Amino acid sequence: MNHSGAARSLSLSTLAFAIAFAVWGMISPMAKTFQTEMALTEGQIWLLIAIPVILGSILRLPMGMLADRYGGRIVFGLLLLFIAVPALMLSMVSSYNGLLIWGLVLGMAGTSFSVGVAFTSKWFPPEKQGLALGIYGAGNVGQSIALFSVPVLSSLWSWQVTCRLFAAVALLWGIVFLCFARNAPAAARPKSLGEMARVLYRQPLSWLLGLFYFVTFGGFVALSIGLPKLLQEIFHLTRQDAGMRVAGFVLLATLMRPVGGWLSDRVGGAKMLLIVFSGASLLALGLTREQMVPFTLGALGVAFFIGLGNGAVFKLVPQYFPRDTGTVTGLVGAMGGLGGFFPPLALGYIKTYAGSYDLGFILLSAFCIACLALNYAVFIKPTGNRRSNMAADRPSS
Repeated sequence: MNHSGAARSLSLSTLAFAIAFAVWGMISPMAKTFQTEMALTEGQIWLLIAIPVILGSILRLPMGMLADRYGGRIVFGLLLLFIAVPALMLSMVSSYNGLLIWGLVLGMAGTSFSVGVAFTSKWFPPEKQGLALGIYGAGNVGQSIALFSVPVLSSLWSWQVTCRLFAAVALLWGIVFLCFARNAPAAARPKSLGEMARVLYRQPLSWLLGLFYFVTFGGFVALSIGLPKLLQEIFHLTRQDAGMRVAGFVLLATLMRPVGGWLSDRVGGAKMLLIVFSGASLLALGLTREQMVPFTLGALGVAFFIGLGNGAVFKLVPQYFPRDTGTVTGLVGAMGGLGGFFPPLALGYIKTYAGSYDLGFILLSAFCIACLALNYAVFIKPTGNRRSNMAADRPSS
């Protein structure tokens, strides 16, 4: 392994991912402002909050396949240049429909995850990929940067100027990435897109890992984009106060991601997921209390465990799919993104018809329990012989 090349590539991709995620998270902290200025309904504002997630989720799979096929450098660099466009255009809209259109296109920033995993993982041997991908995944601190900086910058100038600043940063780093990033030396001929696609329907394990990420990363995205509005609505916090509190949630989950990867390198990703789903299922119930202390403990507890879980899942992906990391990451990442898209819509529906958000958090707890059972049945319970069979079914490296 080229240690200097690996370290440089990890640094460049982590910063690129942080910038892309900051762009991806711009709309959520401005949602209350849009609702007030445009007199939007609850359904409209929750759709606006969720809309960037959908494109970033659906296209993670093809973007991961493209990164496996053509190399992460060119795909990631061009992606950063592209997302500067919708970030800029958002600053020029004056209607709800305009927000929806450019918010949807802005969702391309969310595909950065699968591209970066495909780029980064190839620089590291299997025994170090858990930590490396955990560090890379910590780039989702960009969401925290958006939650903290957007309200501050908007109050100093305007939300329009803030969008332009984010666009300029994405454009600049796209140029830097194209100039200085390098793909890892190729160990084998890249697979065709058809060969990559066959992995997905021949390997059901990829879908199980997708389900786990649907809960861990989906829970992270859903809460990070939904909590600003919940805190303002339930506890009557200011936009700035809510943004800073949610930035703490995102930061904690982000810091736990490399820890989860590091621990998974030592004890195994599946064993870590036992702890993750057990803890998250319990702490999620704290979010049903409309009192600041139990609600805060619930939110931070969930952040702690799902952050560990995000690192653990991506210890398992390159472990079982070393030659198809980008493709399977695309699937798993898409599932995680969809896990962040549907809960905000469900919360809006639940609040409208039930009068509170409690059922949504109970469902989060139930999903964690279901994943706990599946993780135990598939990864923990099998005998040594069955584990050998599972290992034999992995795509060859």
